[in-house]
Amino acid sequence: VDMVPKFIFFFFYMVSLVIYTDVTKYLEFKAVDGSFVINKGRVYKVPATDMEALRSPLMGLFEKRRARNFFIFVQDYDEKNPATHKGLDLRTMTMAQLYTHFGLDAQTIDFVGHALALHRDDAYLDQPALPTALKIKLYHDSLTRYDGLTSPYIYPRYGLGELPQVGSRA
Repeated sequence: VDMVPKFIFFFFYMVSLVIYTDVTKYLEFKAVDGSFVINKGRVYKVPATDMEALRSPLMGLFEKRRARNFFIFVQDYDEKNPATHKGLDLRTMTMAQLYTHFGLDAQTIDFVGHALALHRDDAYLDQPALPTALKIKLYHDSLTRYDGLTSPYIYPRYGLGELPQVGSRA
């Protein structure tokens, strides 16, 4: 088992730099199939958009609606546009308070925080909500950057050793 992370968010600045400098002829990326969780012994795709949340078997009907509202809020959130804040100050409110505001249950909070925002533990719940909201937004923006992607992650086809090699050619 390889414990070194090789995934890159598709919307990450490094990918934009690689495309901008036109070194993509030296580097191939492969899309990852998606983020998945195990629940009650079964594997499920983690919903990352409002439409996926509505179709997910991980949540009940009312939880789907709450998750959808949460995802729409995060997807539309723009730090520079107060109209998208909907009266919430993500710089001062904690992530736990934001989850409570949308009424999300513990299971939804767990996979949003760990599978979408990629937090290792629950310490993020007591920190300002803005960084986590931006991570979830990055997940969504990476997922929707190009049509047909089923995952926000890509990885270098021939391993991480290709990245410095491409950097030296840029």
